[in-house]
Amino acid sequence: MVRDTLELNKSAKMNVRGLNIWYGDNHAIIDADLDIRKNNVTALIGPSGCGKSTFLRALNRMNDFIDDCVTKGSVDIDGTDIYRTQYTNVNNLRKSVGMVFQKPNPFPKSIYENIAYGPRLHRMAETREQLDAIVEDSLRKANLWSEVKDRLNDNAFGLSGGQQQRLCFARSIAVDPQILLLDEPCSALDPISTNAIEELILELKKNYTIVIVTHNMQQARRISDTTAYFHLGEIIEKGSTKKIFENPNHRKTKAYVSGDFG
Repeated sequence: MVRDTLELNKSAKMNVRGLNIWYGDNHAIIDADLDIRKNNVTALIGPSGCGKSTFLRALNRMNDFIDDCVTKGSVDIDGTDIYRTQYTNVNNLRKSVGMVFQKPNPFPKSIYENIAYGPRLHRMAETREQLDAIVEDSLRKANLWSEVKDRLNDNAFGLSGGQQQRLCFARSIAVDPQILLLDEPCSALDPISTNAIEELILELKKNYTIVIVTHNMQQARRISDTTAYFHLGEIIEKGSTKKIFENPNHRKTKAYVSGDFG
């Protein structure tokens, strides 16, 4: 087995070993190994179609929704492999490993109900007061409370794009995850909203482990601690963000981060 040949990094929050993913005959992820450190931001970079989002979705089994997708290898969270029997209930897994998508996707409900939905589903509150406290705390952590506290019953679609995305962060936070997966969370936002999300990510890493897919090289440099460069389904290089951007080992990495390729 993979664990016999590659020892897990016990200081990491997540250990990915020997991950291979196929969509039918398309080998989308090839023998990927990556350690994801606790309370760090790990950026996944690379050209379009290189496997970044497929890899990200494997970290909370979102690829299970794709009929012809086959996954082999291991993804350990604190020593438990999410592809083994302990995690047959993927709802519990996705409570621990939340996800924010490329475009803001609030529910067609009030601001309050967007946040309250998950805690209700997982029976995290016994009283309305407890639920109110979770909603307020989540919105505060997403730096949104001061902007919406007087209109919690308004439809979430009335918020700006940047506010909707921060609402999606708050919705993920509300169920008390350990890890947040971010799939290009700023690609649909203006520069001001992007800056607000980047500041939010840097604040959230104090309490959460964060993995982000981004096409924005400057964003990766600004907010991530570790970077992994993907090319045609393989992780070509991984290491500290400073090292990857300033002194990469691989010529393909250098070409991509310098703008000569991609």
